[in-house]
Amino acid sequence: MATALITGAAARLGRAIAEELHREHRVVIHYRHSAEAALALVETLNQRRAGSAAAVQSNLDGLEACQQLADAARACFGEIDVLVNNASAFYPTPIGTADEHQWEELMGSNLKAPFFLSQALAPTLAESNGCIVNLADIHADKPMPNHTIYSAAKAGLVMMTKSLARELAPQVRVNGVAPGAILWPEQESQGYNKEQILARIPMQRSGDPKDIARTVRFLAADAPYITGQIIAVDGGRSLNI
Repeated sequence: MATALITGAAARLGRAIAEELHREHRVVIHYRHSAEAALALVETLNQRRAGSAAAVQSNLDGLEACQQLADAARACFGEIDVLVNNASAFYPTPIGTADEHQWEELMGSNLKAPFFLSQALAPTLAESNGCIVNLADIHADKPMPNHTIYSAAKAGLVMMTKSLARELAPQVRVNGVAPGAILWPEQESQGYNKEQILARIPMQRSGDPKDIARTVRFLAADAPYITGQIIAVDGGRSLNI
């Protein structure tokens, strides 16, 4: 049975992805601060299938931390076949108020960590002809107002996905999923008006975390000839941005 590492998997989209991949994979749940939620998820998954889930903590704040996470995750089950770069910081940074810490946090979680974690796991993934799935954003192409740094980081992640797909082929496939309105921010965010967004979605509703999770599972388990692609799962929202 193959093994998947999902970053930021204790809650929200990461949890949905972990639960979906767990149907056919062993899963390593990465978390930063959410130990209670991560361990509860691991317990639930292990009740469904014994010895099929584990949790690893990491701040993912640099090359060394990414290497340590890669080593710890690989040690859980002896292999990593799928890497899902899901962990992400998200908040507005209006011009005139942004500071260097915000730049480092948003670029770090959305671009730097996925790169160095991918680099750390590339040899292992190559051994098993594995894959990487990056959680991008439809705003990588069409910027969100007042979210310049976040949008730029996700744009970098899209290019990184395409670049790694060329560099790691043919042993490792690399793709991305770009969610639209799936889960709303936990806090009100400037430039992110729910009513206005819903009005511009052709499907006239928000999506479900399972929509993202199933797309990740498709790319991981049922798409052997797809690499270097970004799949928008947005109900058509990107048509109207």
